[in-house]
Amino acid sequence: MHLLAPLAAAVDLAASGPTILMWHWLAFAAMVAILLTLDLTVFHKKAHEPSLKESAFWTLFWAALALAFNAVVWWWLGGQAAIEFLTGYLVEWSLSMDNVFVFAVIFGYFRVPLKYQYRVLFWGILGAVLMRLSFVLVGAELVERFHWVMPLFGAFLVYTGIKLAFGEEDSHPEESALVKLFRRLIPVTNQSEGDKFFVREQGRLMATPLFLVLLIVESTDVLFAVDSVPAILGIVTPGAHYMRFVAFTSNVFAILGLRALYFLLAGVMDMFRFLNYGLSAVLVFVGGKMIIEAVRHSESLATWGGWDPHTKGHLVHPAVSLLVIVGLIGTSVAASLAFPERKDGAEVADDKAGGPPHA
Repeated sequence: MHLLAPLAAAVDLAASGPTILMWHWLAFAAMVAILLTLDLTVFHKKAHEPSLKESAFWTLFWAALALAFNAVVWWWLGGQAAIEFLTGYLVEWSLSMDNVFVFAVIFGYFRVPLKYQYRVLFWGILGAVLMRLSFVLVGAELVERFHWVMPLFGAFLVYTGIKLAFGEEDSHPEESALVKLFRRLIPVTNQSEGDKFFVREQGRLMATPLFLVLLIVESTDVLFAVDSVPAILGIVTPGAHYMRFVAFTSNVFAILGLRALYFLLAGVMDMFRFLNYGLSAVLVFVGGKMIIEAVRHSESLATWGGWDPHTKGHLVHPAVSLLVIVGLIGTSVAASLAFPERKDGAEVADDKAGGPPHA
């Protein structure tokens, strides 16, 4: 007997509803590939500094595209799948705001000009899509095969949420072990080479500092995926026939809008002083829900408590989870705008004269 018995929803829902075939996955991959190709070769063919208006337009464009896909999910897979997709998208989109701050620190540290940052984020996001796919597939497989993984994921999210609220870490990207190892394996030029990642000097292939930035962005996304993938798996119904597809697609749509969101918010992230607490509360809520639902479906505890171990669905309805998550994020944003951080005269003068240095 396992520590936690199989979730009833995992048994019943996995065999019900429309079958998601390989060509559905391939069609979605083709759509993403076409969008990214158009983005790089048509809409952002030339390196430039995106304006606030342009960034706002693309942020709305990617959000509208996600909502349109959500409507397709509703028509195709049903209302619960659509609600879980929307909830997962909002959670991942909210967690992306933390990425925005980290990316701003990385670009500022390496003095990457604004017009080249979009190219780095494009290739970084392409790699992130592939990494998220592997994380989602592996995570979903673990959840279905080893049901005791769910409370572990939940406990990890609770821990991460608490750490996010109270922990502060100094960022020194160039000191990372990955960068030091890469410098030992491949020579790196000492000066900027525009938007190029590799150049040849005296017949020798060398990486540019911009490629180091891309490497750090990719490695950073791996760390973010460790948090975000368990979060999305805690939202979708374990074992549902749409589990992997909804978890992955909602994740991808949030990632696709990350570049525009970065250029829209990078300069004003200091305004959202309480956002970390909202994100922390979301992670603790999702993690706690995962733990409680896993325990609720435990065969031993169900027998002891008089519960039916074949109870279907979530302990907290997906629609309620959506409202709670929106409320937590909205409250943190509203509190940040209502109670902005006050700066003394010296700090204000530094802000006016400062900003990320560009090479």
